Amino acid sequence: MTFYLGVDAGGSHTRARLTSGDGTLLGSGESGTANTRQGLDVAVEAITLAWKAAVSEANLLPEDVRRIRAGIGIAGLNRKGVLQGLRERCCHFFSLAIASDAAIACLGAHGDEDGGIVIVGTGSVGFARVGEEVVVVGGYGFPISDEGSGADLGLRAIRASLWARDGRIAHTPMTHDVLDHFSGSAGEIVAWMDRAGATEYATFAPLVMDHANRGDAVAEPIVQQGARQIDRLIRVLLERGAPHCCLMGGLAPRLQDWLAAGVRRHLREPHGDAIDGAILLAEMRGLPAGWVGQK
Repeated sequence: MTFYLGVDAGGSHTRARLTSGDGTLLGSGESGTANTRQGLDVAVEAITLAWKAAVSEANLLPEDVRRIRAGIGIAGLNRKGVLQGLRERCCHFFSLAIASDAAIACLGAHGDEDGGIVIVGTGSVGFARVGEEVVVVGGYGFPISDEGSGADLGLRAIRASLWARDGRIAHTPMTHDVLDHFSGSAGEIVAWMDRAGATEYATFAPLVMDHANRGDAVAEPIVQQGARQIDRLIRVLLERGAPHCCLMGGLAPRLQDWLAAGVRRHLREPHGDAIDGAILLAEMRGLPAGWVGQK
């Protein structure tokens, strides 16, 4: 029997799913961040913990692992050395296919059909399949990119809260809540900043969304600006020929209502999720050239 393993290794958490050849779910597993900005070791550990949990739940024997066809999608695949490092260190399987998190999300959403996706979670990126062309917009990494993402919202909220602390803008409930998280201490914020990455900034996104939905005078413009950035990602994919687009990622359900009405008309529900796409990746069904690094 051949087994199929799909892994979605993201900036906030990593998920794995193991199926039989007929698609029956055998096991699943989760772990923490696979943020490649924190190094290849962090990413490999998260991926390993997730797939081993799925294998354990399926009661597979160690020798069964060599019968697994694996597909891994990971955020930050474009970082130097990540693809080769994953090929060398995730070599337990019969076969291994690796792609970006955006590629597997697009596969899960549309299968073999043309279409686009925008991921809005810890980071953000647009990705589309249009015939044999692959379109990628953004996704260069926080803080230089990932506009409209959870990390971006968190960064803007903390910055605005410091402005309020200085008296440059008026305080609102959101700025008070952000500062209370740091006991009102600018020094504590600066110390946190020195070690914080995208995942840590993104933890503030739910707070920003909650306050924006209540009409907070600082939070609302932050979310509006983030939504305009996501609008633009979607519009570029449509302009490049994507017939429709799916909004995916942890922040997607909450941000969708903030998008322009003209953009929302082009959105549709995905056929499946990113792990479904990773399993399709493992099966290597009709992928265009350039989508995948294959062992």
